[in-house]
Amino acid sequence: MTTIHDTAYEFRTARPEDAGAIEALDGSFSTSTVFEVAVHADGFALREVPVDPPLVKVFPEDEGDDGDDAGEDGEDADSRTFVAVDPDSGLAGFAAVSYSSWNRRLTIEDIEIAPGHRGRGLGRALMGHAVDFARERGAGHLWLEVTNVNAPAIHAYRRMGFALCGLDTALYLGTESEGEQALYMSMPCP
Repeated sequence: MTTIHDTAYEFRTARPEDAGAIEALDGSFSTSTVFEVAVHADGFALREVPVDPPLVKVFPEDEGDDGDDAGEDGEDADSRTFVAVDPDSGLAGFAAVSYSSWNRRLTIEDIEIAPGHRGRGLGRALMGHAVDFARERGAGHLWLEVTNVNAPAIHAYRRMGFALCGLDTALYLGTESEGEQALYMSMPCP
């Protein structure tokens, strides 16, 4: 157990019985600013701009991986999902990561914190577990993708040591997030 802001959280690798709570976690957010992306011939620039009324973003249900490529115990040797559990309210957050040996990259596939637990350092603590796993696997760097409208996450990632490293203007075309831009951030494995 680790105490953060007077709450004793259990941090551990996710178990099969956590799947429903992970899927049900409210990953939505609201923000009064977004990052406007200006693409130029030789690069791009970001500018944080206010939005009024504040933007409320609810992510669509994930139609991704169903875990069929996981090992016998349900866990791929190069993937992990770490959870933070509050003994009173249940799942407070999770971080799903995967390692690619060819480029020694640990990808943060998803990290979500339940609304009542945000702003307490829980995301940083989960990222710490991701970093530990990255070190175990021999990762040279950590990498993630975030939408330009998720200013709270971008600020949090920067405080954790991530820096902007790329842009994809087409990733969200044809999706519910069309019109947003995918920003890529990375940091050397500490």
